[in-house]
Amino acid sequence: MIISRTPFRISFFGGGTDYPIWYEKHGGIVISATINKYCFITARYLPPFFKYKHKIRYYQHEETHNLDEIKHPSVRECAKFLKIDRGIEIVHSADLPAQSGLGSSSTFTVGLLNTLHALQNYMPTKRELALEAIHIEQNLIGENVGSQDQTAAAFGGLNKISFNDSSNIDIEPIIISNERVSELQKNLMLFFTGFARTASEIAKKQIEITPSKKNELNTMKEICNESLRLLTNNKESLTQFGKLLNEQWKIKRSLTSKISNKDIDLIYSAGIKAGALGGKLLGAGGGGFMLFYVPLEKQRAVKEALKSKLLVPFRFEYTGSKIIYYSHSEN
Repeated sequence: MIISRTPFRISFFGGGTDYPIWYEKHGGIVISATINKYCFITARYLPPFFKYKHKIRYYQHEETHNLDEIKHPSVRECAKFLKIDRGIEIVHSADLPAQSGLGSSSTFTVGLLNTLHALQNYMPTKRELALEAIHIEQNLIGENVGSQDQTAAAFGGLNKISFNDSSNIDIEPIIISNERVSELQKNLMLFFTGFARTASEIAKKQIEITPSKKNELNTMKEICNESLRLLTNNKESLTQFGKLLNEQWKIKRSLTSKISNKDIDLIYSAGIKAGALGGKLLGAGGGGFMLFYVPLEKQRAVKEALKSKLLVPFRFEYTGSKIIYYSHSEN
């Protein structure tokens, strides 16, 4: 039996420049961090005593006779990609809901690949996991996804991720003091909006209009570089980080009408009015989690203003996807 643990991520800046249709011509940059909320995948070879060959447990239950019958696209394509020829049982659980804007689908794919590789007694590199997950989601499944979520989930940490083409992705850890990391974390508040969304549909529209949004996406790249300069300069106040979040959210919100809606705008306005310096809806848009940068002295007021929403405490994590249980004798 194998168990993997793979982190969800928060994307601060640059989301949208990680779509291949953009970065293969113009390059892309994302500033993101993984957090201590995880997706867990358990896998084992299934004994040949059952009426079915494969048993899959997520929010649905599947029992199939061959890989092609598996309905879950990531499970089906990952197993076929790795040429799994024995019966398998896969069980998924997570700290956060799906379709929440924290890269949950890609986190699942990375964790599943890591688990299935271990089941085959192979230990992939973090880069292998990221590139394989990108290939499976974008090319085999045909999902409307970028390339940042898979990379963040595989590597973990607070990073600048640069995209040049689908095989040329550069991951640079952002080197700052523990005190500055602690200050940044203490001023971030994460709220669940209470409604999920189908990211692929929203992302499809964004991908379609990407070529016509050159000015906006180039400005988002500039904000990425400015946020990196800010984070690594101890003489700079982090309050500007919140203001940059606000600036980028205004740009992202303008890209398509599907990114935000009346309910999201009300949540964001309430947070800003109560004292947040900036924030953003995480993920492609439409729902999920809202992140705010809030000075400590204003956090009680923001919490009260958004008391109908679930506040989710978190910390950054730096390990990425890892195998937390491996029983060789049972394989």
